Amino acid sequence: MVLGLPLETFTQLHLGISLVAIVAGVLFFAGLADGNWFKPVNFVFLVFTFLTSVTGFLFPPEPIGPPFIFGAITLVVLAVALYALYGRKVAGSWRATYLAAVLFAQWLNLIVLVVQAFRKVPTLNALAPTGSEPPFVAAQALAALLVAVLGWKTIRGGKVRPA
Repeated sequence: MVLGLPLETFTQLHLGISLVAIVAGVLFFAGLADGNWFKPVNFVFLVFTFLTSVTGFLFPPEPIGPPFIFGAITLVVLAVALYALYGRKVAGSWRATYLAAVLFAQWLNLIVLVVQAFRKVPTLNALAPTGSEPPFVAAQALAALLVAVLGWKTIRGGKVRPA
């Protein structure tokens, strides 16, 4: 039981939170690429990425490993992003700092999505049971490419700021 929920139910909740974060991130960066800063979508991305990391720490304890490390790194990156956004109002170089931080957080979300998909989805697991096979590597490369393209389009998109 986690937060009064059976582990399977909590896992589904965590997955739903993670998927909302990822979709909101993609929508936010797609908007930036078109010159629009979607404040509500950005807020949803930040909140749900934070919730993804926090709920990840609530799973039954295991030795410190990649999930714990990814969660901790994400929370530090989000702290930088929040300071750049709310403390410095993304002024000057803080805009680039903010965008780099949230792009990095999105990339971490996508890495975890790919890892978990290949662990939990039987068809994907059959393609890459150890996580080092070409389909797994290709999926990770695709996630990195998606973030790189979103980052490039965001930078190319100009000086969009929150309204």
